[in-house]
Amino acid sequence: MTIELNDRQKQILEATINHYIATAEPVGSKAIATEYNLKVSPATVRNIMLLLEKSGLLYQPYTSAGRVPSDSGYRLYVDELVQPIPDVAQRAESLFTEQFFWGRYRLEVILRQAAQLLSDLSGYITLISLPNGLERRIRLIQLVGLDAQQVMVILVLDSYDTQSAVIRFPSETDDSDLRDRTLQVLTNFLNHQLQGRSLVDLTRIDWQQLDHDFQDYGQNLQGLFAELSQRYAQQGTSLVVSGLADVLQQPEFSQVEQVQMLLHLLEDQQDRLTPLISLDPAAASQVQIRIGTENELAPMHCCTLVYSCYCYGDSPVGSIGILGPTRMPYARIIPLVATAADYLSEQVSRSYALSG
Repeated sequence: MTIELNDRQKQILEATINHYIATAEPVGSKAIATEYNLKVSPATVRNIMLLLEKSGLLYQPYTSAGRVPSDSGYRLYVDELVQPIPDVAQRAESLFTEQFFWGRYRLEVILRQAAQLLSDLSGYITLISLPNGLERRIRLIQLVGLDAQQVMVILVLDSYDTQSAVIRFPSETDDSDLRDRTLQVLTNFLNHQLQGRSLVDLTRIDWQQLDHDFQDYGQNLQGLFAELSQRYAQQGTSLVVSGLADVLQQPEFSQVEQVQMLLHLLEDQQDRLTPLISLDPAAASQVQIRIGTENELAPMHCCTLVYSCYCYGDSPVGSIGILGPTRMPYARIIPLVATAADYLSEQVSRSYALSG
């Protein structure tokens, strides 16, 4: 549901959220009226806060308390009100370039150092997914028709790992023999073009340069291999986790049961967590934000996850995210994640270029 607020109501909501982020205490109308120079009376602030509560943007944790932001309130704040602090990005950029001598380390060491630095800067948990074998090279491709609408793609890598996916690939004929022959021609063509190339290369191929006889298949093949590459990247991906001790000092994690659930997720159920910070390639350059119950996993319902991809060229190869309470300083965290993603993209591209 879209909630339309006027400028005054937005000012009160923004001030309430900023005050709660700073204090972790329910916010009263008097504090907003006296501390934020809004030039309105406490009664006016109280009436607007009541309206924001009825709209589902604020709520009272208990009777006679002040208000705290709801997930919907944070969502409107993030989408319309928050202004990332430029100085944060500049400071992070300086630390990334000056504190570590990137060229002296392997890529995995760089990623772990970046996770520790980002945790130190944010005070929250940093998650970085490690590139999962995207430098592996293609040994063999096989297309197998299952029916008139589906094809199984089998990919054998130089490590002899085998990956497969069933892809919708409609045929224009009901003749099964003709479909099989077409798939065999495509298989031969793809092996000729792609054998020896890396998985990263699959999303970087200039399909318009392929033989004109296969132009009709170009769009389908591009989507097919982009999906296959993305699926492979998400299977068995490891996570670097840093900053857990810092975030557990936040008042939101004062309940032992809640902490145990989050620890179990971070330490023993990373396979459930990894897909949450995986992005569609179309959104690779964007910072994404999941607030509270927007996160699918119950242990994260009191948390916000701010995340983005780092890339090899234009192709996402891993993700980096900050996990903390919904009461996080979004204006600082958003530019931190964006800056870290840009620097990891630079280092990953340099690493792959040197290894190629």
